[in-house]
Order: sequence, then C-alpha cells, then structure tokens
Amino acid sequence: MVRVVSVYLPTLPTDRIRRADPSIPVEAPLVVVARSGSKRWLSAVDANAAKLGLHVGMPAAKAQALAQGLRMVDADPAADLAALERLTLWALSQYSPVVAVEPPDGIVMDTEGADHLQGGEELMLSGLVNRFRARGLLARAVVADTWGAAFGLARSMTAETNVVPLGKTADAVARLPLSSLRLSAETIVSLRTLGFKTVGELAATPRAPLSLRFGPGIGRRLDQMFGRVAEPIDPIRSPEIIEVHRAFAEPIGAAETIAKYVSRLVKKLCRELQAGGLGVRRTDLIVHRVDNTIQALRAGTANPVRDVAWLTKLLHDRIEKIDPGFGIEKLSLAATMVEPLDDKQIVSSLVAESTVDVGAFVDVLGNRGTYRIYRVAPVASDVPERSVKRISPVAADVGQTWPTVWPRPVRLMDRPELIEVMALLPDHPPVWFTWRGKRRRVKRADGPERIFGEWWQRTSEWAAVRDYFTVEDETGERYWIFRSGDGVDSNTGSHRWFLHGVFA
Repeated sequence: MVRVVSVYLPTLPTDRIRRADPSIPVEAPLVVVARSGSKRWLSAVDANAAKLGLHVGMPAAKAQALAQGLRMVDADPAADLAALERLTLWALSQYSPVVAVEPPDGIVMDTEGADHLQGGEELMLSGLVNRFRARGLLARAVVADTWGAAFGLARSMTAETNVVPLGKTADAVARLPLSSLRLSAETIVSLRTLGFKTVGELAATPRAPLSLRFGPGIGRRLDQMFGRVAEPIDPIRSPEIIEVHRAFAEPIGAAETIAKYVSRLVKKLCRELQAGGLGVRRTDLIVHRVDNTIQALRAGTANPVRDVAWLTKLLHDRIEKIDPGFGIEKLSLAATMVEPLDDKQIVSSLVAESTVDVGAFVDVLGNRGTYRIYRVAPVASDVPERSVKRISPVAADVGQTWPTVWPRPVRLMDRPELIEVMALLPDHPPVWFTWRGKRRRVKRADGPERIFGEWWQRTSEWAAVRDYFTVEDETGERYWIFRSGDGVDSNTGSHRWFLHGVFA
C-alpha cells in the first residue's frame, strides 16, 4: 500500500541564511522581509523572533520597533527554491526513489517498500529529522496513506514526527484546519465565512452545493486527502542523473515480460555508465502504470559497479513486489548515486585474489532489508563512547588501532547506566554495586584507569575526570564501571558511579 512522507521546513528561509552566514549570533532574532511596491512585511521568522511576538505578515516597520537587535534580510525566493531542490535531491539519494519538491517549504516522498531499509517508518522519520537538524534545518515529518493527509498533518502539528497507522487517515485528518487542504486563500476565507472550521466538517457536507459555488477543487482535494483519488508524485531529476526509459505501445503486466525489459534497461544503463567511467551505487526502477500511479524499486550496492549480470539479479529479485495493476506503460531505470569506477586489468588468472570481496554478500542482505550492516572502526579518542564508530562493511581502513594497554569490553552501553556503589575514596575499587535492581559483590578488580575530558571538544570537560575499573562479581561476570570525578575535587565530576560496558 502507498505510504507518503511529507517533510515540512517551517523556517527554511532563515535557516538557509544562517547556514550561509555563520557570523550571525545564534541568539539574535532573524526575519526575512518581502517587498511589494512601498509595502514591506515579514515573509519568514526564526524561533528567536517568534518568541518576541513577531509573525509572518507583520509590517516590517512594526517588527523593527518591537524587537531590539533584529536582523532583517531581504527575501530571495529563488535562493530558497534552489536550497529546497538541493535538499530534495539529497533525499532522493538517501531515502526513496520517488521524491519531489513541495514548494515553497516542503519535500514529499513515496516510501512504499523503502522504509524497511531505514529500520521502519518511525526510525526513518526520526533519522530524517535528526539529519536535517544536523544541517541546521528545523523539520517536521509525517507519514500517512495519502499525500494530502501527510501534507496537512505536517503543517498542523507541533511534534517533530508522526506516523499515521494504515487505514487511519480519516480519523487523523478530521480535526485539521481548512488551510491543510491546499486550497486558495480566497476559498478558505469564503469557507470560514460560511462557518466551516475543520476538514471533518467540510467532508460531512453534501458535495453538490460546494461544487456549484466553488467548483470541483474542494471535492478533488478532499478525495485526494482521503485516498479516493490517486495523486501521483512526479519524482525530481537532475541533469547529472543517468536515466534510461522504455515505453510500451501496449501495456505489459507479466513478470517474465517485466524481467525481460528490465534486463535490457540494465544493459543500456551500464553502457551509459561505461561511457562516463562511472559505477552505480544506487539504482531506481520506476514503474509507470496506466492508471497514472507510480511504483518504485531501489537496489543498492556497497561498492560502485556496472556489472550487467549482478545489477540485473538485484532488480530481478525484487520484481515480485511490482503490482502491474491494469498494466505498465513505461519503465525507467535511473542511477541516482554514482561514483567513479575504473576498469581493472587482470594480470593473471593463475594468481588468486589476496582479499575476499564481501560486497556481493552485503548487497544481497541490504536489498532484503537488513539495514544495519556495518563494521566498527577505532577513532583517535580516549573517551570510550567517542573511540569507536560505525562504518560501511566495505570501507577502507581508517588508519587507527585499538587500545592495547587496558582491555575494553565487547559490549559498550549506548549511555552509561547509573549504579549504586560502596567504595573507599579516592582510589579503591567498589566492594559491591547494584545494577538494574540486583546487588553484585565484587570478588576481583583492576584499576583505576584514569581518563581525562577532552577540553577541545567541550569547555565543560576542562577538568573532567573518569576513573575506570574492571570488576568481577561472585558469578564470574566482568563489568566495566567508572566513577565520575577523581574522588577528591567536586569540580572534576559528580563522584557518582556508572556501568559502561560488559566483558565477554
């Protein structure tokens, strides 16, 4: 079933300006000013300005009088649209084969069959919002059964994410304001004059009088929101994306026929890649049906490839997921993520490869939905939670080595867990500790290993200290625990104890 994600960027203009000019103080209120003749008004406000009572549509002169130190920047819709298009192309390469710009402040994605690659819809949305936040962009994201429902909910909620369960669209949108229907401002004002306030009230009204007075637009938007009428998403494409097509005079639908034409498209795509010296990392098969709906399949690879047989296999393995409906009128195959790939000369077939290539195995697992495929690599840091990172299973060696002086546990907690401890300060190991409701008596211990804070990371770590102990309880289980602080000076830490890891 179709699932649509709408991403709303409520402060895109101000976020774009801050990203372009890092010298603007974080605490300074920032607004964007639009002009029309002699009139000047606020077309966008950031969170700091909103706290001061400024809002979109307010006259610029009034805003300047109300807020001290207000930063005012002239509106640049072209730059905002260009930034939105760049973000949309990034989302195309990361999340879904069908992604489109939703101007002036949104992105829409058809994630049917793609969310499992991100760990499910909830993890996909939270990861998406967090990645936007890391770029300095405020975002809200909703996944629902229809484009209209996702659009309206994203622009009406205060939470960052919302997953509307399958088949629950009608309940979710009933209380949305009329502005969520993507109607003209004049139509919304007229409907409010007639007493309508919510989508549910409008949907319960007989259709004929509304159509007679306002035309078919209201009925069409309601049908799109409730899923009674399809609303296909026209995916964005850039000139750099290599894409091949095949249109059919008569619609096709048999799996064997689809597989045959997919194989031909793969050959054609690989010729284009060969001409450019490129290999593909992500390939999208777009299926255009005769009922004006689109389906998409995505195949990813761990390394850039242009092997016809291998790409064909990856796509053929997923053909069973295609629902041809009343027939397919067009197939498109796009290389949405490419990297340089040089041809390798085989010196001798008598010499075996010195390394085992696991790329094919990773590709098969990844395209089946096993999204957490990674290997761990060391990082140059003494702080344990910063000394390891996840990298691609086929990534090159990072050039760092694991610590060998003090042993490290095989399992490191996501966050150190607070424990109760009896210990003699400042340097003695615990006599016993209580973790997750169970008291454990310490039989053996080694330590302390003192780890200092990294003051260049955060100023609060200037004097921070941790003393780590490896302890073994009466059952033979070994744990990695630490005391925050040196046991003497309170400026070095809270002197509370934490469990950070478990040994094998």
